[in-house]
Amino acid sequence: METIGTWWMWTGFAVFVVVAIAVDLLVMEKQGAHKVTMKEAAWWSLLWFSLSFVFVALLWWYLDGSQGREVANTVSMQFITGYLVEKSLSVDNIFVFLMIFTYFAVPAESQKRALIIGIIGAIVLRAILILAGAWLLAKFHWLLYVFGAFLVITGAKMWFAAGKDPDIEMNPVLRLLKKRINITTQFHGEKLSTMINGVKYYTPLFVVLILIGTTDVIFAVDSIPAIFAITSDPFIVLTANIFAILGLRALYFLLADLADRFHLLPYGLALVLVFIGAKMLMIDFYKIPIGIALTVTASLIASSMLISVWSTRKKADEPSLWQEQVEDESKDKNA
Repeated sequence: METIGTWWMWTGFAVFVVVAIAVDLLVMEKQGAHKVTMKEAAWWSLLWFSLSFVFVALLWWYLDGSQGREVANTVSMQFITGYLVEKSLSVDNIFVFLMIFTYFAVPAESQKRALIIGIIGAIVLRAILILAGAWLLAKFHWLLYVFGAFLVITGAKMWFAAGKDPDIEMNPVLRLLKKRINITTQFHGEKLSTMINGVKYYTPLFVVLILIGTTDVIFAVDSIPAIFAITSDPFIVLTANIFAILGLRALYFLLADLADRFHLLPYGLALVLVFIGAKMLMIDFYKIPIGIALTVTASLIASSMLISVWSTRKKADEPSLWQEQVEDESKDKNA
């Protein structure tokens, strides 16, 4: 596997991730179970976003001095494009988390712990899948075409599924859990299990964690091939993925109340996946410059979000059915 990552870069990044998670857990324990405010989530989101670009700035500086300006520019744009794709796909992941929390009526103060456990699981899972994927692509080049076709099909499925809320009640994992274990209907603080009349019961929080874990697997299968279409360097793939995931918890609390405003984002993400899949399918015939790939990706995501906000605001300005009825009754009385 060809990579710009040296042993000390891999080690340094691994130490950074461990420290970042430890600090996150320490802060969470110190604060205790509480509802994360919009201001707190915004500050944490800004911190993770800033750290991502500090990292790529340092990477550019190192590569510029060791391998030249052209390599530094190319690798930096690959990281930014990969980070943007993974961050955008994680927003769609956030909306699924929101549906799960809403379905189980998870208290706001308990959502924080569920998310951090899910994030740790996602980091471990993606590290394994990325290293395995990089090894497979190095051995079997034709897998690029398989990944490309998979992304195009996934993008098409996402497009036609956009706007439709998934039926969590029919989730096969949830149905299996209901058959195999005893589940309480009430939360018991942040406990995952409890004893009732001498019988062990699992709390809804335990079920939520299992569903978040399976959701992580599904999204990892979608997102990892997407970034391999941008670069095959496992160091860039892994770092872009992890940086996108580290800010997931803060981003959830920042966007949880704004989910309806970005209702067209899934369409933009679907087009991104189709574009990246097509890029991967053409890789041996025509290599789309990384600058163009970054521009197209950013434009699709930004435009879908802006149109979402515009259409939501326009809809909010329109009178509701109740308002129209009141206005009609007033006209009838004045007539």
